[in-house]
Amino acid sequence: MQQDWRDLTYLLQGTATQQAAYYALEALRVFALLSAFDPVLVGTIPLDIDIPGSDLDIVCYAAGVDAFAQRLQGTFGHFTPFVLRRKIIDGLPTAIGRFTYQGFPIEILGQPRPVTTQHAFRHLVVEERLLRHGGVKVHQQIRQLKVQGLKTEPAFAVVFALPGDPYHTLLQLAELSEAELVSVITPIPYASP
Repeated sequence: MQQDWRDLTYLLQGTATQQAAYYALEALRVFALLSAFDPVLVGTIPLDIDIPGSDLDIVCYAAGVDAFAQRLQGTFGHFTPFVLRRKIIDGLPTAIGRFTYQGFPIEILGQPRPVTTQHAFRHLVVEERLLRHGGVKVHQQIRQLKVQGLKTEPAFAVVFALPGDPYHTLLQLAELSEAELVSVITPIPYASP
């Protein structure tokens, strides 16, 4: 059964961190306040591969990036510190708001691209599929690599011996059927240095 990433209640069945993330996001009302932008929680916490200090990363569909940036500022600008940045990511204008709430660093990103086609969401989906095939040991290996300083996608590349740029390779894997995915990946025995 495919995970409904828009329904945050799945976090209540997870780890203590996932449950705390759910309650923080509910108290903040971020999904209700940003409902017009189709917010989805992505990143490591939904996948249970987070490490201390991991962000709650939320991606949004912002047809108008300026209006989205104004909404972020107006809704969350009272948090100290609140940082609002604009940049070009994947060739698209992007607004990113960053602040901390209930001990969680929170990053909210909006792009003029539907959420399900944004790279962070596509990475989430394919990483969940890889973790399902790799099992508990792969979770542990990825967490260990992240503690050692690797970002998430490069950690997946190490554990699954993925060639090329890990961010691009994961997007390519996201296009594969389940059978095709299984045929091209094999978790390698990773031993920490």
